[in-house]
Amino acid sequence: MVPKRFCPYCGQPIDKLVYEKRLRLFCHSCQLPIYENPIPAACMVVMDSGNKILLVKRLVEPKAGSWCLPGGFMELDETPEQCALRELEEESGLIAEAPILLGALTNNSNQYKTVLVIGYLVKRFRGKLKAGDDADAVQWFELNQMPEIAFSSHRRFIKIASEKKI
Repeated sequence: MVPKRFCPYCGQPIDKLVYEKRLRLFCHSCQLPIYENPIPAACMVVMDSGNKILLVKRLVEPKAGSWCLPGGFMELDETPEQCALRELEEESGLIAEAPILLGALTNNSNQYKTVLVIGYLVKRFRGKLKAGDDADAVQWFELNQMPEIAFSSHRRFIKIASEKKI
């Protein structure tokens, strides 16, 4: 992650100082802290009637070639649920209904430092399964025959979803 050197508001150089009991970036020109916040993302645990889990094989970094849940970064004009539904359709061709919130977790990221991931479970869906967008492949997996999952938050959401009695 490239450190920030200039204020995003006025363009003046910034430095670090203790503000609100924490070492933060600070713009002396604006007299404001430059908060660095987690990047929001959402993912979807899609479970079929036989309790198989849908995974996508990543086409892009980070972890290209690895398996993960369908998901991605939120856009400014959408909710986490809308993000998860959009990413599922883009990456797998499936359209889901009635997602159930599983929770919110974080992943460390070399590029973004911290990613806040909101996870959903869905068991009602339609469409023709087809890899799209930044997915190289999509495939159903039995819980006891899962490949290694790229992100720790995705592994935890799969565990949470598999223990739900819905």
